[in-house]
Amino acid sequence: MPSGRTHDRITLWTLPVVAGVTLAITRNGQATLMICAGYFFGGLMLGPDLDLHSIHYKRWGWLRWIWLPYQGSLRHRSPYSHAPIIGTTLRVIYLLAWLGLFSYLVMALMNEVWQTGWTWGQIGRLLATFLNRYKAEAIALCIGLELGAFSHYTADWLSSETKRKKKSKRKSED
Repeated sequence: MPSGRTHDRITLWTLPVVAGVTLAITRNGQATLMICAGYFFGGLMLGPDLDLHSIHYKRWGWLRWIWLPYQGSLRHRSPYSHAPIIGTTLRVIYLLAWLGLFSYLVMALMNEVWQTGWTWGQIGRLLATFLNRYKAEAIALCIGLELGAFSHYTADWLSSETKRKKKSKRKSED
């Protein structure tokens, strides 16, 4: 398999290609920016190798502990971590669950200390309004996240396939 640094190089070197192709297809700078942001974040921070103590995991710094339950529940390269769409969706849902828990704690603290009086209904309506208003941007971000992970899957597959062919060739020569 390619190393974490190789995956990083792939992400960084293909980002201009993703930007160019996206801009050519969409003719929309905002959509291009969101896809590129998702691609960059998906490739460097939310990659499939979060199921290991990888470079992706280490980049989370003092927050890396949030990925320990994820690592403990998945074996490396399982369909739940390394399958297109499923793996990215699971990582995004997992991260959103942590963000939701953190938000709940912050809201409870703010309601207790500053007596803000916020309710989950208000927060839900605000979030729904935001997502409805920025639906296209949210979809573009999700596409970018998946493309970032897809570059990882593709590099892993190409590396495995190359090794398999070399091994097969050596066996046929013997």
